[in-house]
Amino acid sequence: MILLVEDEPNIAEPLARFLAGEGFPTHVAGGVAAAAAAVAAAPPRLVILDWTLPDGAGIDLLRGWRAARLAFPVIMLTARHDLIDRVLGLELGADDYVVKPFEARELLARIRARLRAVTPAPAPVEEPPLAAHGLTLDAGTRVALYEGAPLTLTKMEFALLKLMLENQGKVFSREELLASVWGYDAFVTTRTIDTHILQLRQKTAADLFETVRGVGYRLRAAKA
Repeated sequence: MILLVEDEPNIAEPLARFLAGEGFPTHVAGGVAAAAAAVAAAPPRLVILDWTLPDGAGIDLLRGWRAARLAFPVIMLTARHDLIDRVLGLELGADDYVVKPFEARELLARIRARLRAVTPAPAPVEEPPLAAHGLTLDAGTRVALYEGAPLTLTKMEFALLKLMLENQGKVFSREELLASVWGYDAFVTTRTIDTHILQLRQKTAADLFETVRGVGYRLRAAKA
């Protein structure tokens, strides 16, 4: 929830509707007391704060929130445009400062930027190691083993082996392997696939990678 602290209905109401339409439900507080009560009830994701309010100064709210170590982002939205006001607002803990009149789209972009800055990036999903035929491949650590011994693989050999381990028994044409591992824009030929399959056979076992005549290659399916 975004908290919009603004006492002018001709600004607060259309802005709240606009933000809600962009996916940001917005609660409007028309003064210092209402804003303080809203924050005490449920800390917002972000506050848009006017400086001059009917029952006090928004800057005093900001000072109190920061003294209480409340860390939600605050964007000042005010008609006070002097440099000293901008500096004071930012020094007292505002994350951004927007002067009225303003463009709603620009304010929206600033809101999104502030929320991105405080939203932790999702933890990477760890892929479980792939294992079959005595092969073990860990994509996270980029370690490959064959019968317990480390395999020294090039980047493309690793990618090719990973693809085939993920699709045991599936027949790939040379063109499919090129597109999946090298990409469509790579300046290589289908003979490159033959060379890499040969290298993988030499580093593991010749019978793991089966040639399907007229089509391409597959990694032998594991026995049930």
